[in-house]
Amino acid sequence: MKTYKHVNYLWNEEQAKSLEGDEVALLLYRSNLLGSDLRITNYGGGNTSCKVIDKDPLTGEEVEVMWIKGSGGDIGTLKKSGLAALYVNRLRNLEKVYRGIEHEDEMVELFNHCIFDLSSKAPSIDTPLHGFLPFKHIDHLHPDAAIAIAAAKDGKKITQELFNGSIGWVDWQKPGFDLGLQLRECLEQNPGIRGIMLGSHGLFTWGDTAYECYVNSLDVIEACATYLEENYGKARPVFGGAKVESLQANDRTAQAAKIAPVLRGFCSSERPMIGHFTDDPRVLEYINSNDLEKLAPLGTSCPDHFLRTKIQPLILNLDKNEDLSNLEAIKEKIQPLFEDYRAMYTEYYETCKHPNSPAIRDKNPVIIIYPGVGMFAFAKDKQTARVAAEFYTNAINVMKGSEAVSEYTSLPRQEAFNIEYWLLEEAKLQRMPKPKALSGKIALVTGSAGGIGKAIAKKFAAEGAVVVLNDMNAERLAGAEEEFVGLFGKDNVVSASLDVTNEEQIQQAFEKASLSFGGIDIVVNNAGLSISKSIEDHSEKDMDLLYDVLVKGQFFVTQAAVKVMKAQAIGGDVLNIVSKNALVSGPNNAGYGSAKAAQLHLSRLNAAELGAAKIRVNVVNPDAVISDSNIWAGGWAEGRAKAYGITVEELPAFYAKRTLLNEIIVPDDIANACYAFVGGLLNKSTGNVLNVDGGVAVAFVR
Repeated sequence: MKTYKHVNYLWNEEQAKSLEGDEVALLLYRSNLLGSDLRITNYGGGNTSCKVIDKDPLTGEEVEVMWIKGSGGDIGTLKKSGLAALYVNRLRNLEKVYRGIEHEDEMVELFNHCIFDLSSKAPSIDTPLHGFLPFKHIDHLHPDAAIAIAAAKDGKKITQELFNGSIGWVDWQKPGFDLGLQLRECLEQNPGIRGIMLGSHGLFTWGDTAYECYVNSLDVIEACATYLEENYGKARPVFGGAKVESLQANDRTAQAAKIAPVLRGFCSSERPMIGHFTDDPRVLEYINSNDLEKLAPLGTSCPDHFLRTKIQPLILNLDKNEDLSNLEAIKEKIQPLFEDYRAMYTEYYETCKHPNSPAIRDKNPVIIIYPGVGMFAFAKDKQTARVAAEFYTNAINVMKGSEAVSEYTSLPRQEAFNIEYWLLEEAKLQRMPKPKALSGKIALVTGSAGGIGKAIAKKFAAEGAVVVLNDMNAERLAGAEEEFVGLFGKDNVVSASLDVTNEEQIQQAFEKASLSFGGIDIVVNNAGLSISKSIEDHSEKDMDLLYDVLVKGQFFVTQAAVKVMKAQAIGGDVLNIVSKNALVSGPNNAGYGSAKAAQLHLSRLNAAELGAAKIRVNVVNPDAVISDSNIWAGGWAEGRAKAYGITVEELPAFYAKRTLLNEIIVPDDIANACYAFVGGLLNKSTGNVLNVDGGVAVAFVR
């Protein structure tokens, strides 16, 4: 087995042998191995292909077919459904109608006339790059080490010397038909080469078999990485040495949690954004360096990098030990940075735009750098933000390597703009699914490991929100998180143990929301318990517990939420799950009912106070939600049954029969009511109460 230091050799002979005879299966196997290593290629970046002989379904004759990653795919997770299959001869014959580089984009439509498998994915812009090369298996990758050489001022010379002429070179060219012709020309002029370096872009390698192609790719990347490693710190310290020393790890995350909601608020001036934070050592080495101010404004080189990270990052003017307690003063200090960034981006757009360019997009930064602390990324959802941070980390690796062996060069701004606002990229964006109602929103639901809380969190996640699950029961919480990850993906959920009577745990839950997602938009005070006793049987301990959890818990969780929401300054929602018992008197219910009444009036008071900050406070009043609810444990069901002179088994039917609609209420009914408040149609409603009880006339609010 081959061994490498800078890439992972993952080829399994036994697994590959089971795929023998199926070149497409081997292509997928190779692709997934390569895509699993972010040093080799980024999420969604690069492309892989294979050419096979197949029978033409129209003529029965044998024809050459190219299978290649389709538009918008990711080689790390690629499946056959993500491949495009094209007739090779038809693709190459398009050269006869190619009208030149000014008419590049029209060729993409013509790719559809070359489709072999009608059920395959739409071909990507990289299709001709593979089609005009004769090799059976081809990898087009974006390895950090290779791009570092490709983006170096002396990249062509370094490539020639490092590989002794066995790797060709093609200067920067936007991907498309013309670049495919240039690759073919490079091969014709340099017969016998094993690959081609694309200036500022990436690497092409190939082989006669999937394995030969795989090993060739790893060998070339390893050679590039070894060369860079030998030169780190040789001529001068990496990135010119450290200018700032990082805070200790705990202090970094504490500082990041405090500033994240402020940054999110600025970045959400046009639409709500989700954040991601990293203090990866590679990031810290760069953001703390003397060269940061020189390199950051240059932007990135590889198209995949700046498509996701914008033309350049924003660097905060804050000391690592900055006192962040006075958030208004901090906002005043950094607001000019965002104004300058938006002005810079607008000038970039206006200077570089073409008559048919798409409208200017969000002018806020994607990447924000806080020297001594870490790096933030903000985007439409968590996955996009995380991937943007990964891409900028790749760009850091590229800058580090280029500076070690030569001088880093980025793409000219016009070239960058031509990629960012490429009509084909715009078409790809327009084909993406429309955002859901809660896309870009962050929700924290107390007591969300089961029952009503879990149903609410699940509804919000299904409508596009990212969620912070929490519960006192660690086992239930772990099970809920596992379920949510399976349903919605690991990017969209985190969990935090939370006892709403514990101030420290409340603080930690909101810090986790800020570190994981950038802040908070929706808080649902759902955690609760119930005690059903006569007034004679109620103890002081019972009363304290009810009021600590239901009233004080709601108050202190809301208080912590409001602090984050005001830091963001983009409004928010507080939803309090109260009860019909806040409005209706009944036997054996003095403690619980009065605590619920306090919750209800506290909600009104909060709504009156927080309206100026665009924070809405509303109430959902359930009744008799028995399914999967902790509230019915611990004797409550028995107490209510006793109060009504029935058995526990008769409770659901009893509660349903006393309602006007004769309906049993389930957790999903409460979740739907909560969604009604936060889903966008009731943005001008606050201080309201929505009963979800099947219709209990004595509980009518008005």
